[in-house]
Amino acid sequence: MTMDRREFVRAGVSLAAGMVAVPLLEGCKLESRRELADTGFIKLRDSYFRDQLVLNPVTSTYLGSDGWDATLASLGGKLRDYSPGALADEARDYRRIERSHGSIDPALLTPQRRLDHAVMAAQIAFLKNQLDRRYHERAVDTYVAEPFRGIDWQIQQMRAFPNGKLGAENEWRLVVERLSAIPPYLDVARANLGSGRKSGNMPDRRMVSRDGIDGSRANAVYFRTTLPGLSKGYLGDQKFAGSMQSGISSAAEVAAKAYEEFATWLERTFPVNEKTDRFALGETAYQWRVRTVFRDERSLSDLYEYGARQVEDYTQRIAEVAERIARQRGIGLPFTTTEDRAWSIRRVMEDLSADSPSSDDELLRWYRETGARAVTYGRERGMFDVPSDYKLEVVPTPPVLRSTIDAAYYPAPPLKKSGVGRFYLTPTGNEPAALHEQSRASVADTAVHEGFPGHDWHFKYMTKHASEISNVRWLTAGAVEDSSSMWSDSMATEGWGLYAEELMAEPGPDRPYGFYNAGEYLYELQGQLLRAARVRIDVGMHTGRMSFDDAVNYFTSHVNFFPGACARAASDPTAKAVCDGAQRAIYRYSKWPTQAITYNLGKNAIVALREAYRSRKGSAYFAREFHERFMRMGTIPAGFFRDVFLAG
Repeated sequence: MTMDRREFVRAGVSLAAGMVAVPLLEGCKLESRRELADTGFIKLRDSYFRDQLVLNPVTSTYLGSDGWDATLASLGGKLRDYSPGALADEARDYRRIERSHGSIDPALLTPQRRLDHAVMAAQIAFLKNQLDRRYHERAVDTYVAEPFRGIDWQIQQMRAFPNGKLGAENEWRLVVERLSAIPPYLDVARANLGSGRKSGNMPDRRMVSRDGIDGSRANAVYFRTTLPGLSKGYLGDQKFAGSMQSGISSAAEVAAKAYEEFATWLERTFPVNEKTDRFALGETAYQWRVRTVFRDERSLSDLYEYGARQVEDYTQRIAEVAERIARQRGIGLPFTTTEDRAWSIRRVMEDLSADSPSSDDELLRWYRETGARAVTYGRERGMFDVPSDYKLEVVPTPPVLRSTIDAAYYPAPPLKKSGVGRFYLTPTGNEPAALHEQSRASVADTAVHEGFPGHDWHFKYMTKHASEISNVRWLTAGAVEDSSSMWSDSMATEGWGLYAEELMAEPGPDRPYGFYNAGEYLYELQGQLLRAARVRIDVGMHTGRMSFDDAVNYFTSHVNFFPGACARAASDPTAKAVCDGAQRAIYRYSKWPTQAITYNLGKNAIVALREAYRSRKGSAYFAREFHERFMRMGTIPAGFFRDVFLAG
């Protein structure tokens, strides 16, 4: 199987290279040269896109690649080949395709193709860089998350049948094939991680413990218990249900044992109690990613100080709203000094937290109701053309993802019509202190970001207009969402989510805080503050300016307004909940370098583009037209298309 895949990829790249190797003769007319360049590039781009799907079967599932090319459906039964031979072939192929890509003069391409040319160059550069730094020798979270996500996304996009049944026979057969691919996949993972261990190219102890050991055991539970239970309900009484259920249960049990063994091997192989921090990406590598992947030319010193300024700006705005709320509630609080300000903001938030859910079920209901309210608000104000059948779903986060996220959105596959996007909300386990942190006022901002007009609406709109978005703009190079990811898509999607939060706060008649009430607006500002703090923290952690513990303390002080929370965690349940939440957040930033900065940088890139576009259009500017045109550019950073967008 592996050799067939390698030969297929090599043949595709060689074919594309041959097509664009035809010299652009100087004697040709300019129009002919442009047409030849455009045609040659499109063939190369499409070949590269197809090859990326073959190399990355879980990314293929995420995008719904069989909607783009039905012959790719069989990839749903496969996992990525990380073996040394496959990676060596991949490195040679990138060098080959890079030469073909470089033979095309982007000045001859049409504006949209020129944009794709630049996007493709950044992706290839990142993928080569990952191989050069041998990241596969430390990608513990990739090896744990990728197989689970592949199967979860397969089920998410299956065909629906009456009475709650889900999936045709061929769709479930692919699930069994992918389950069967897990044990050999983990054998390769062990070999790669073992090589990294010997050479000192090791993952951070936190990743080994949280994603590796804990995540593997969560996977074992999912495969042994959760998946067979889900499949039994979805298969129902279909003719093939009995034999298919037997196949799923058998393959899932083998996968569960493989993950249990993987967890045990990690415990025995890696020193999870060591004191050395191994998460930092480093100044040079971080700067390279910011400029190459995000198209942001600022130095890291500038970004680090920019983050601090953004934190102070949003803190001051929060203080102003908190003081207003305090007066309205008859609470006398001091806001004169920095210490007083932090304590008083926390006091107002504690007062708002009195209205907190009694259970995870109630919290889930609040999110669903608030999401529906946001959709109604958007319809009434004509913010977007929202179809009458638009529906937002909120569901509990699967256990294997709960160590990383509190709330997140996973879209339906954009390249085909089936499947439903999922807004995941992580349960607290009905922990009173954690529920207390989830006040009713805090719900609206997250519901807007993950739901409407944030991620759910963004992806539904892009999927509807998928034919206008070129294929490479959908790629999540490296991985979909783990430490192997390039994160270029995050600048567009998370930037949009944060922009949506701010958009819904724009005041209107009798609505000083837009969609939000005063308490909700306070939390909207805290959401902006959180993403500003991430710039300071992420740059700081990955360039040696801030330690892990420094970052946790900065987070509890500047985001939670609870200085010293971790020092008080042993005796104060609320302080413990704050400290635990901060440590989860900082762990996520530590393992996903540059992802955390994409929210604030992406949002402000959209705002800057909007204002430049507004200035250029003058009285012909319409917000809805700007937003819809922006979304049709796809999931790439605005820095790539700013000039093309403004020239249009």
